[in-house]
Formats: sequence, C-alpha cells, structure tokens
Amino acid sequence: MLDEARALDVEARLLPLPERLSVLGDSALRGRGVQEAWKFARGMAPTSALLTRYGLALRREAAALRPDLLHSNGIKTHLLSPFTVGLPLKRVWHIHDFLGERPLVRRALSAMAPLASMAIANSHAVGADARTVLGRVPVQVVPNGVDVERFSPAPVDGARLDVLAGLPPAPAGTPRVGLVATYARWKGHDVFLAAAAELTRLAPGLPARFYLVGAPLYQTAGSQFSETELRQLISQRGLEGRVGLVPFQAQPADIYRALDVFVHASTRREPFGLTIAEALACGRPSIISRASGAAESLTDGVDALAIPPGDARALAMAMHSLLTDASLRERLGTSARRTAVEQFSRERYAREILAIYRSLLD
Repeated sequence: MLDEARALDVEARLLPLPERLSVLGDSALRGRGVQEAWKFARGMAPTSALLTRYGLALRREAAALRPDLLHSNGIKTHLLSPFTVGLPLKRVWHIHDFLGERPLVRRALSAMAPLASMAIANSHAVGADARTVLGRVPVQVVPNGVDVERFSPAPVDGARLDVLAGLPPAPAGTPRVGLVATYARWKGHDVFLAAAAELTRLAPGLPARFYLVGAPLYQTAGSQFSETELRQLISQRGLEGRVGLVPFQAQPADIYRALDVFVHASTRREPFGLTIAEALACGRPSIISRASGAAESLTDGVDALAIPPGDARALAMAMHSLLTDASLRERLGTSARRTAVEQFSRERYAREILAIYRSLLD
C-alpha cells in the first residue's frame, strides 16, 4: 500500500499497530452474555499502556501532517479518535461493520460519537445500524468500489486452479465452482462444502470441481477456520479430489475468470462483500447470500442468484441450476458485468467520497 500511494506522489507513512492490539476484537462476543463481555474487558486491561503509547504516536503523526480531515477506516482506528482531540481537523469514521452487534465496541463508539463529524457506511444495512449507535452523527451510504478495468471479463484456463490447489488436471469440460473469502468462520466455507456434497448426491453424474480460495488472514483468536479444519471437513463430506484449497491470491482477477460459477456463502448478514463486486465485474455468474450489503444493488435472477444465508440445500440447488444451464450462466454473467460498472466502479466511489470531504470542509 505504501508503494502504491507513493507512486501517486502521496506522502505515506507506516505506523504499525502492535500485534497485541491487532489480535484484540470483540466480534466473538456476538450473542454472548454480560459475564463473557466483562471477562473479555478484564483481559484487555493489560493493553491499556500499549494503547496509550500507540495513540500518542498517532497524535504526533497527525500533528506533523496537519490534515484538514482525518479519515478513519476501521473500528480500532475509530477508537483512537480521542488521541486527536484538540487538533484542528474533521473526523470521518468509515463504518464497514454492524456496530450494533459488537457489545463493547457499540458502547465505546456511542460514547465517542461527538468526536465524529461524519460517518460513511458501505451499505444501507450498515448505515441503519450505525445510526442507532452513533446518534446525531450524520451517516452517508457509499457502497464499496472496485477497479472495473482490472476486474473485467477475459478468458482464463481453469486448469490454473488445479495447479494452485495441487489437484490433478480435471477432465476437459469440467465446470469449476469457487468461494473466494478469508477463512473467517461466518464466510460459509462449511455451508459451501455441505452444498457441494449435496449436489454430488443430487446429480452424481454432473462433473464439477469446487475451490476454496483464501487464507486465515485475521489475527483475532478463534474467528476463523484453519486449513487443517477445512481439509477435515472435505474428508468428512467425501469430497477428496473434488475440492481444492487455493491459497490467498494478491491479484485475484484471474481466479474469478477461471471460475464458471462464483459463490458467496456468508452465514450471517455481511456489511458488503467486496468479492461479490469483483466477481460481478469479471462477468461471473454468481450465487450470493441475500443478506450481504452488495445484494442491495442486485436483482435475484437478473444479475445473480440470491439464496438465504446458511442454507446449504438452497445453495446446492442454485449450483445445479447454473451448472446445467449454459444460457442462464451467460445471461447472468452479462448482466453482472453491467451492474458492476454501474453500481460498483471506483470512479463512482471516489466521486461520492470526495463529495463528502468537500461538504465537510466547505
């Protein structure tokens, strides 16, 4: 990121968050009781000195840069806002999560809300949730954007997926179905594998290969599958040889292009789902959880097939529909590309973000 910023003549500095702070997160407390939240809060106590040192370092950087506006792009950085009190700047909190589902974060950000000049939400669902937490803070909805030139339709040999996954080459004409996501447990890897097994039972003669593309990228304890767990699930479902694990790809456009069907299978409501926008921009026929924020811009049966979150049977049936109907795949792929260009381009995204900056500074 530093390299890309500097290539644009943007002054860029790195202020790494200490690992002990990086691993903190209350997402695992969703649905837990007050006792669990209190236990978590007590466990955070030893990090207070480390947090203070980091916050003061952040303040020094901000004071040196003298920005008119500070765009905070994640929950941990929103929580550092008090360290910038007294600096002559506006604060924009970019909300990418359902704050109301985070028991400790919800309370903390509600108390700090007077420090925020504006909040940006990446979907209408996130915006509605943020308004209940942030009170009087104005909330603007700006859906995420992707580079629709970089993510665009192009022919790619699907055999590359087999190489990356360490699988033997698939027979010619074998369709490929893939889920592209971090290994976060709520991303639906288990649902995807259950659906693959169900499809195999429903249509044993239907050739298909399935791919899980990603890695355990987050550091929050207990929040994600390990590769070992996923391989165990593959074995338990009797899918050895039919499912491949493709490691995280920094340049994923060719991964989407190599798939005949893209799947988004998150089991709970997702703030947005950037992989959806990327896959649509590549013209991929897609099956998505209708609880994703990106689904707000889509029409079921027109530019994607939408399924209830966590429903392996519905996912299997949607897979079957697409794998057995080439004309449906072609129609959805064409519409997907059109929607991505209209709704998810980075040019549209930049215009809307800049409009918010200008409204605050004017």
